[in-house]
Amino acid sequence: MQKKDKASEIKLLEIDPWLTPYRQDIEHRIDRYRSVRQTLLGKKQGFSDFANGHKFFGFHRNDEGWYYREWAPSAESLALIGDFNGWDRDSHRLAKKPGGVWEIFIEGRDTLKHGSMVKVHVVHGGSGRDRIPLYIKRVVQNKLTNDFCGQVWEPEEKFRWTDDAFRTSSSSPVIYEAHIGMAQEKEAIGTYKEFEENILPRIKEAGYNTVQLMALMEHPYYASFGYHVSNYFAASSWFGSPEELKSLVDKAHSMGIAVLMDLVHSHAVKNIAEGINEFDGTEYQFFHAGSRGYHTAWDSKLFNYGRHEVIHFLLSSIKFWMEEYHFDGFRFDGVTSMIYKDHGLGTAFDDYRKYFSMNTDTDALTYLQFANDLIKELRPDSICIAEDMSGMPGMCLPSEGGGIGFDYRLAMGVPDFWINTLKLSDYDWDMHRLWHELTTSRPCEKRIAYVESHDQALVGDKTLIFRMADKDMYWHMDKASKSMAIDRAIALHKMARFITISLGCEGYLNFMGNEFGHPEWIDFPREGNGWSFKHCQRLWSLSDSPFLRYGDLKRFDKAMVEQMLSGHLMEGGTPKQLWLDQERKLIAYAKDDYLFIFNFHPTDSYDGLEIPVHEECSLQVVLDTDDESFGGFGRISRDVIYSTHSLGMNPEFTGITIYSPSRTAMLLKKLR
Repeated sequence: MQKKDKASEIKLLEIDPWLTPYRQDIEHRIDRYRSVRQTLLGKKQGFSDFANGHKFFGFHRNDEGWYYREWAPSAESLALIGDFNGWDRDSHRLAKKPGGVWEIFIEGRDTLKHGSMVKVHVVHGGSGRDRIPLYIKRVVQNKLTNDFCGQVWEPEEKFRWTDDAFRTSSSSPVIYEAHIGMAQEKEAIGTYKEFEENILPRIKEAGYNTVQLMALMEHPYYASFGYHVSNYFAASSWFGSPEELKSLVDKAHSMGIAVLMDLVHSHAVKNIAEGINEFDGTEYQFFHAGSRGYHTAWDSKLFNYGRHEVIHFLLSSIKFWMEEYHFDGFRFDGVTSMIYKDHGLGTAFDDYRKYFSMNTDTDALTYLQFANDLIKELRPDSICIAEDMSGMPGMCLPSEGGGIGFDYRLAMGVPDFWINTLKLSDYDWDMHRLWHELTTSRPCEKRIAYVESHDQALVGDKTLIFRMADKDMYWHMDKASKSMAIDRAIALHKMARFITISLGCEGYLNFMGNEFGHPEWIDFPREGNGWSFKHCQRLWSLSDSPFLRYGDLKRFDKAMVEQMLSGHLMEGGTPKQLWLDQERKLIAYAKDDYLFIFNFHPTDSYDGLEIPVHEECSLQVVLDTDDESFGGFGRISRDVIYSTHSLGMNPEFTGITIYSPSRTAMLLKKLR
């Protein structure tokens, strides 16, 4: 590949001049990206022609029979076994080809059938193991023995997609994060079909335009939340069949909802029997050898992104999920762990030097650049999100200019901010810090903001509303009950979400049920809780009840999302601060034709509050958190027209005079 001009090379430096001392590191990143790309692709134009491992390896049927291929460079022999040959380890041996490839052709289209159970016996160092094929499309568990087995998945009747015309929304992504298994109200594992029939309509009704699905790649331990992946081309059998997942995606698209996959390429389950670890008998086939290949905090294996075959395997996985299941993009899990050799554990990224050192895993950065290149080749309208808590510069900028190529980064500091703020007295909340946390971002990079995701709801933690209301949620969420703790929690729950979605982010995320204040934590069935599903479900009926206050929160969340999308208020650029008063706990700001006013004071309401707008106009309230239908007290009028005038605080200021009740937020729109 021709070396580009200097202007292209230093684009990241032009955007953020504070990176100038690290120019050499950034140039190394660019050079590494170009050189490895050239090695992998040669004269090819892109990664789409490269990432086709799933089209060669695994099981493939033609008119005469079946080809089965594996990549196992250090293996001494491979033999296909299954119910088709009585699990005979001698009858169907694979032949070794160049490059560590093993192959067998099995005559007869019906020798292997759809649903056939298969494994491959791999011998290394004189000893053999029965393994699950690397590119298998389906893995199922034997309920009697609890072991997992590969299953040939080639139904005669292919799934008929109806979503050819679907494209992701041009509006900002408003994401509903969900887990298929725990999405139902029953105390059992939910299914793809149940999610399609019961939950997708709720997501559509709530106004979200994107759903982000967790735990879709096969994982042997249900309680891992899907983050200990064993099989990179198999849709999780915990929830149903591949066709049922396809039906779910197709249905979401028919509703205008984009579907993102929570992609786990940051690590893999260490299990040998179920996963890819030591497939060819060595620990270094896919992973780093020794301690570098093991994540002590996650008890899992770490990929060697410098190995070209690993890049090929992982990129092929991405292409497979996009083509086979029509996913519209990905949320890349554990990016911080990938890009630092110490995985960012215990590191405070408070200095630019910590991003550029011997600790940075340039191979991982290069892989992520390639992944984003591939995804955009396949789907220019795709959405890719980085889960990076370090704030690595360039994460959401183009690869050629020194970036990593993501569309958005998760604003992972925001949930921590809210948790830490709730530890303070309401009178000690810092409005300046709130403004800084919610508006600060890397130059030219887009963020997905959120108050809480699944991380904040796991056992040992608490959801935001439970931190505020605690045990009162069990006794006082009835509308007939009175509780100051619940009133406070309801008010601040709405305000926290409203200011987070509106103050400076380009996308928003919510974990299922949190929009209506789901009361309890998530605890998957495990030995420690007697394998109970009690806390691994979603209590939708709480939000449906007309007698409980959960429905108030649900209605506000819907109104908030609809207003943000219809007004394009996450696309309105940097918010303009109009007023910030630490003592009175006030924040006011403008975005395009809209004015936001937040009063976080726990007791003080302000009659005759002056807000400078600095232009002549008239405004009217279009949304407020104090509306009675949202569980408020109805202290804000939607009928009054507020016309700007010269303000008493400063005759040179033009603005409005308005009543601002305690613990409320309101949105006003300019009238034309």
